[in-house]
Amino acid sequence: MQRKLLEGIKVADFTWAAVGPLTIKTLADYGAEVIQIEGRSRNPGMRVIGPFKDNTPDLDTSGGFNQWATSKLSVAIDLTKPKGMDLAKKIVAWADVVADNMRGQAMQRMGLGYEELKKVKPDIIVLSSCMMGQTGPYARSVGYGGPLTALSGFRHITGWPDREPTGPAGAYTDFIAPRFNTLAILAALEYRRRTGKGQYLDLSQYENGTHFMAPLILDYVANGRIANRMGNKLSYAAPHNAYHCQGDDRWCAIAVFTDEEWESFCKVIGNPAWTKDARFSTLPARKKNEEELDRLVEEWTINHSAEEVMTTMQEAGVAAGLLENAEDLQEHDPQLKHRHLYWKLEHPKQGEYTAPRPVFTVSKTPCEVRRAPLLGEHNEYVLKEILGMSDEEIAELIVEEVLE
Repeated sequence: MQRKLLEGIKVADFTWAAVGPLTIKTLADYGAEVIQIEGRSRNPGMRVIGPFKDNTPDLDTSGGFNQWATSKLSVAIDLTKPKGMDLAKKIVAWADVVADNMRGQAMQRMGLGYEELKKVKPDIIVLSSCMMGQTGPYARSVGYGGPLTALSGFRHITGWPDREPTGPAGAYTDFIAPRFNTLAILAALEYRRRTGKGQYLDLSQYENGTHFMAPLILDYVANGRIANRMGNKLSYAAPHNAYHCQGDDRWCAIAVFTDEEWESFCKVIGNPAWTKDARFSTLPARKKNEEELDRLVEEWTINHSAEEVMTTMQEAGVAAGLLENAEDLQEHDPQLKHRHLYWKLEHPKQGEYTAPRPVFTVSKTPCEVRRAPLLGEHNEYVLKEILGMSDEEIAELIVEEVLE
């Protein structure tokens, strides 16, 4: 059998909300052995985020958790008890990597800070990925991706200029930080391979997000311009919008940047007389008359399916893409099917469900997505098979309610 990319790497996973699970999911799906340390006595994180099977909240059937915590083992430990903390440190001693995304300095206050963990495992690699990083005046701030998306600037520029900010859907920074986190862990593993030394990775999700605002920050530094909301417009393209198509709530985005693309666009829609109008003959003219242009474009798109609009435009060299809904993404997109993004998995309580693999493939090593674990499903396996504890020791932990 072909060796997996991260086979042999061991991770003690204290993460709980989206950024952490998405970071460690990549490692787990590519072969790392991950023990998620969770429990009923601490915030269950993604397990309380729906949707839930049959709309009934259950810590084992969260749609968010079961997509983002694939391929892991779960132990449920009460970390408020001294024996629970001792057990967590035994898992750290086994691990190569420890990860958390609690608020700044939370792990230190729990007795699981980097300096303490180095005593348990001198070459341990520790990743902390919190809102603001571990230092500074806001280091202990509590929050999720919604406020971070605002702080990073995304919400200010998303929406229509005459309305309040709307923000991108969901907590956008939750899907930026995991990419930085994963690369940092891999770099630290390579550094340890060469030097034998571990290290502490202090990654601020706030700072991760600002990297994606770099062009707008540069425009402010160079020109003093503050970017604002533009709706679906773009200063150097027209038409540039999402256009209503045939069918119920079906749309296609079209973007025309150059004169050549404009000519191709006009040909696709049949070269109606209005395309020869001086109001639309150049990009500056089209921008000046953009509202009327959008109305005329939509008079054409509304008579065609979104798929037809996308296909015919792309074939003519014009950028276009249908606005896919959840059903499109899961059932109909031929590219995602070809790339095997979604895996069908069988869950003992949820039944069959789908979960995505990591967003990259590696040519020489396989990816395998396994279902997410039930809470505490692997208590006995981890304690007995990995940590080498006896049945009597495990029974004592159960009686003392250290295992949850």
